Amino acid sequence: MFARLRNSRGYRKFTRNRGAMVALGVIGAYTAIFILVWFFGVLTRADARERVLPRNTPGWLEKQSVEDRFNALTWYVESHLGSAIPSDLATRPDAQDALRRAALGERRIIDAPPERVLELWADLRAKHKETDDLFLDLEDAENEILDIRLIIADTTSSGGPEDEIASLREELAELEPEAAQLRAEFESSLAGAEAALTELMPMPKGWAGIVYGFRTFLGSNAIGQSISVHAFYSIKIAFQIGLVVATACVVIGTALGAAAGFFGGWIDALVMWLVSTLSSVPYLVLLAVLSFMFTGSQLFDNPVDRPELQLVKLYVAMGLTFWVGTARVIRGEVMKIRSLEYVQAATAIGFSRPYIVVRHIIPNTFHLMFINFSLLFIAAIKNEVILSFLGLGVSGQPSWGAMINDAKDDLTNYFFWTVGSASVLMFGLVLAFNIVSDALQDAFDPKHVA
Repeated sequence: MFARLRNSRGYRKFTRNRGAMVALGVIGAYTAIFILVWFFGVLTRADARERVLPRNTPGWLEKQSVEDRFNALTWYVESHLGSAIPSDLATRPDAQDALRRAALGERRIIDAPPERVLELWADLRAKHKETDDLFLDLEDAENEILDIRLIIADTTSSGGPEDEIASLREELAELEPEAAQLRAEFESSLAGAEAALTELMPMPKGWAGIVYGFRTFLGSNAIGQSISVHAFYSIKIAFQIGLVVATACVVIGTALGAAAGFFGGWIDALVMWLVSTLSSVPYLVLLAVLSFMFTGSQLFDNPVDRPELQLVKLYVAMGLTFWVGTARVIRGEVMKIRSLEYVQAATAIGFSRPYIVVRHIIPNTFHLMFINFSLLFIAAIKNEVILSFLGLGVSGQPSWGAMINDAKDDLTNYFFWTVGSASVLMFGLVLAFNIVSDALQDAFDPKHVA
């Protein structure tokens, strides 16, 4: 069967489509990531939950402002390291364990005697205190300059006395160089404090450095977790939902559509009644009902301990509704195939009707099955994103929809890294499957044969 498919005109036409081949390569890359995450555990939920940076740190394409760098340094000193390095570190028997708990992913406190660590920690705090004092002085100076500029603007617009405006401008001319000098001192002090932080908590090198670079190259979310880990781990969730829903719906739709189209009669009437009934039920409503049914269940309502079971309601809700389109298409194709000569010949020879359906009818609908599988795959992924954004989908683990839902408040602060990362990865996968679906339809659908 597959040898005949490889020798067919449609297969040759499909493989000559360069866009489809590139899209298949993209799908292959996503599939490789899915296999590495699912079967080899390259990324885990624990990796996604681990904090690696201060909150809302931008990715490598965006340069942090001086103020953001200072806020990040303050978080390290006052929040993270301040609670991780005890003052009695030198006398504690579990000093190394305490320092290991201060790790941010692969970035750890320097492997040195406790006395050396405390010395570096004291130096960092002193430099941060100096930087903090300069920042407060700079803030006061710049606020004073801003106030004077506003007064000048108001006085000028109201036609105030020229001598007052001139006096204000002279005062402004004296303050601006002082503020510029303060900013230069602040930036120099900040660089020194950052160097002290790097000495105490150096960047990892080698393989650990590569892993940490992957964790941080897209920045961090609102609680300091790696956006890149969340985004790439979500490929596993997308493929799980896409594969399960698409496979189940193609199998169910093909079986029922083929039975309805070939046998007709009451079987056709029953299948079409099911198709019409389920088509009239919005799957969003069905999912809301299923979510309500699962609420409070010891089995399904525990996303932390049993995150995989949270996907069951998505499988059921989509599986009960998405197969109807496939059933309609397969039914129409089978109604045409059953009148062809080779089917009539098989009937005349004496083959049973179920055998004819399985052996002769369904294999000739494979092109429609492939097309519907790719369409349902991307439909399941897109709908998971929508449902998770609405709070009805995935919980307890990363997904593209959950990432967008969690980061919607970040957009008001012009922080687009979480939403952008999830959207770009989803766009790449959906676009690749759309291109492959169009190429399959163009190559194998008889209506498109030139």
